[in-house]
Amino acid sequence: MRMPVGRPSLRPYLPYKQPVMARDDGLVAYFLGTSSVLVSDGETSVLSDGFVSRPGMLRVAVGKIVPDRSLVRAATDRLQVKGLAAVVCAHSHYDHALDAPVWALQTGAELVGSHSTANIGRGLGVPESSLRVVADGDTVSYGRFDLTFLSSVHSPGDHYPGTVDEPLVPPARAGAWKTGIAYSVLIAHPRGRMLLHASANFRPGALRGLRADVVYLGIGSLGKQSPEFLRTYWDEVVVATGARRVVLVHWDDFFRGLHRPLRPMPYFLDDIDATMRQLLPLARRAGVDVVMPVAWQPSAPLADLT
Repeated sequence: MRMPVGRPSLRPYLPYKQPVMARDDGLVAYFLGTSSVLVSDGETSVLSDGFVSRPGMLRVAVGKIVPDRSLVRAATDRLQVKGLAAVVCAHSHYDHALDAPVWALQTGAELVGSHSTANIGRGLGVPESSLRVVADGDTVSYGRFDLTFLSSVHSPGDHYPGTVDEPLVPPARAGAWKTGIAYSVLIAHPRGRMLLHASANFRPGALRGLRADVVYLGIGSLGKQSPEFLRTYWDEVVVATGARRVVLVHWDDFFRGLHRPLRPMPYFLDDIDATMRQLLPLARRAGVDVVMPVAWQPSAPLADLT
């Protein structure tokens, strides 16, 4: 009998484990858990979320949280981040926006997102010159990267809906980091096109006609949704964009520090097994490559696709 406080094993999914980057393919990506992804072409880097503090479940539930600046500094040193131009928040919950302002302050990057994300930045002292608020359809460029922001929908069961309407100064309760606007972000580069789709939900038809070679696909909470919802989600994000590779994100237990191996969320929060039982056959039928990323490991997301 499955214990509700237990969790799935990653063992069945080892065949999908992200391979170590074998050669310089022009772009390198690093996964930092949840939907935090650093992408670099050697000259310019862009980062989504950058959530590395990962406070524990008890503190999130009953205490107050604050970004751990030392962990952000350690991450920049470990990754040898060069030319970080933008830190992009998929939305403004703490597991996306808690640390993003610290990355901006420590590297000089712009903090990019909704008005809520900007107020989170203001609360930590990010100067106005480093804040960029984007709307649906906006495209901003950094080096050879063009980032297009498309408004999306948070996954079902949003615990902290609403907006952050004034500077948010930590420490604060986790619920202070409200959703703001959820974005799907198209990252276009001469080497190819990647879509970061962090939240497992969709606006019907919003991505049709948009082309992406790779989708970083958020699957958090999909294990609690109906098979029909998952199939429609796949069609609206992966099939609609013609992606040939899907990198699964936002499946890991983000209450556990990144100094330890990633593991799935416990069953009472999600069920990655239920998700994979439905998602993998969809991918096989469509000829789509599925990848389970490994934290800190360099990958070539576009390798063998172009």
